[in-house]
Amino acid sequence: MTRTDAAGAASETYGKAYAKGPAAGKAYANGSTEATGQPVVVSDHGLPGWLDPVAEVARSVRPEQLSAFLPPKSGDGRQSAVLVLFGEGPQGPELLLMERAGSLRSHAGQISFPGGALDPEDGDPETTGPLRAALREAEEETGLDPSGVQVFGVLPRLYIPVSGFVVTPVLGWWREPSPFGAVDQGETAHVFTVPVAQLTDPATRATSVHPRGHRGPAFLLEHGLLWGFTAGVVDKVLHYAGWERPWDRSREVPLDWHA
Repeated sequence: MTRTDAAGAASETYGKAYAKGPAAGKAYANGSTEATGQPVVVSDHGLPGWLDPVAEVARSVRPEQLSAFLPPKSGDGRQSAVLVLFGEGPQGPELLLMERAGSLRSHAGQISFPGGALDPEDGDPETTGPLRAALREAEEETGLDPSGVQVFGVLPRLYIPVSGFVVTPVLGWWREPSPFGAVDQGETAHVFTVPVAQLTDPATRATSVHPRGHRGPAFLLEHGLLWGFTAGVVDKVLHYAGWERPWDRSREVPLDWHA
């Protein structure tokens, strides 16, 4: 089961810069998040023990271990960020996801992390810009209070060829949960959480098959099929955190699969 909203409805090796423990926290004096007015801090201090493997992924994983699609060496691509937000729900550890509105130009109707393109006010995309963008976009799309989110790591930048986005996944711990829901139905159809136990359940796993033949990891969720970039990140985090359970990769589903 998932929890849903009330409507029913910095560089590539960024993470490696942070050591485990109290000294890991790093506040940046060159700006603050638009939403909170506080300096951006990255720290894995005080995380629940079950998140330690994910924090280690941020410190050690290499870009090519996460995806075959890496940012162009030319520097082309639109800088963006997503918030990979873990919380503690009634069924244990969970992950916040959203379904994008079907009217959007890019990735319409897909299940994704909250996130979007960097704005000028987010700051330098090579330092804290992605952190601010991930928190800002999460607040704008889901209504969550970013002051209750502890950023504990950053994964290497990845690339989405179909849209040209260079994406920085920002890892967050929902230390102080707040109400959430679709803020603008023109952008977000639903906001919901999924238990990590469901994501690791072999019965939830499948291989998605794109009409053009591309295959990739997928998750069969109540709100629809989680596939593409977001599914790829979830799949790799589960794998490198040691949470992945053996699943049938020969089980194939089309992109229009529904529960």
